[in-house]
Amino acid sequence: MGLDIGDIRIGVALSDPLGILATPLKIITRKDGETGIGDIVDIVRENGVGRIIVGLPISMDGTIGKQAVKVKAYARELSACTDVPIEFKDERLSTVLAKRIVQDVRKTNRDTRYDAAAAALILQGYLDDEGMAERDEPGEEP
Repeated sequence: MGLDIGDIRIGVALSDPLGILATPLKIITRKDGETGIGDIVDIVRENGVGRIIVGLPISMDGTIGKQAVKVKAYARELSACTDVPIEFKDERLSTVLAKRIVQDVRKTNRDTRYDAAAAALILQGYLDDEGMAERDEPGEEP
């Protein structure tokens, strides 16, 4: 599962069972101080999620800014509610790329669609990195 955590919305994406392709799933809207963690835990249970990949908004200069600190705190809160391992993935430019991919969506609905697409890009980046690591094992053909 991939998460793009924002102050108002959380984009959610899932991979196929083989961990090859990430697909946007939904947007969780955080209203009236709700965290959305219950919704995430429900998705984890319903889909047999084995790992949660959280996009970490690292600044372009490589530093951890205010939003990244918020995301890390959210991930700590989430980890207290599930036994599924949580990992971070640098999400620099994921929303920019998501906007380019989803540019044909109507303006009134654009932002919410970007969140799920950004989550899918974060997860896909992780899946691609893991696939490369497996192919780089000694003694295996590329």
